[in-house]
Amino acid sequence: MRFRKFRGNSRPGRQGSETLDTLATIFGAALGLILSFDADLFEIIGLSLRVTLAAVAIACVIGLPLGAAVGMFRFPGRAALALALNALMGLPPVVVGLTVYLMLSASGPFGPLQLLYTPAAMIIAQVILVTPIIAALTRQVVEDLEAEYRDQFASMGIGPSLRMGALLWDGRYSLLTAVLAGFGRAVAEVGAILIVGGNINHLTRVMTTTIALETSKGNLELALALGLILLVIALAVNAAVMAIRSSARRMAYV
Repeated sequence: MRFRKFRGNSRPGRQGSETLDTLATIFGAALGLILSFDADLFEIIGLSLRVTLAAVAIACVIGLPLGAAVGMFRFPGRAALALALNALMGLPPVVVGLTVYLMLSASGPFGPLQLLYTPAAMIIAQVILVTPIIAALTRQVVEDLEAEYRDQFASMGIGPSLRMGALLWDGRYSLLTAVLAGFGRAVAEVGAILIVGGNINHLTRVMTTTIALETSKGNLELALALGLILLVIALAVNAAVMAIRSSARRMAYV
């Protein structure tokens, strides 16, 4: 559905009323798509969540131990690595998308794998974006905890691997916040996954890229429905972060 064009000699009051009616109609149609469990709509949502959750899981496997190692150990270049992790938290998504595209294109080093324009390429791009966020936040949490427990660990003779595990477990509430921050970044991403995924229907079309496409086409019902779902996910992530922080505070006072 497209917005109706109003004539220049329309009365201002009538024009405003028609605009509100059109917005109400589009909003109602968007809710109808959600409540009717439209197959295309939920296919897009399902792919978005699968790609995002896979990317966040891989980013956690890389970012948690990397951040913990930088936070625990003292080695040459540690300050530069910590600075790089903080800087990469603001990595431009289109730059990541272009880099992954060049790596996976037919002329790139990983071209024979034929991953370009597949969900796997989208996961790779999101992993590159999310890993620095999780690693940088983990480094800060672990560094603070390590300074607090350093003498205790030394007196008990605990090795590096056990220390890392203990610190990650002790900081689990703060680290869950870091993971949710990474999830929020990934699920709202559009630039990088549009470049490497191609926004192919029934293959790589996710919520953010579909919103951009359908808005440009004038199919505002589907775009708004996906926007509402994305907003609900964002609210749920923020609510989870607040709940985790509140739980951590309560545990601290126990």
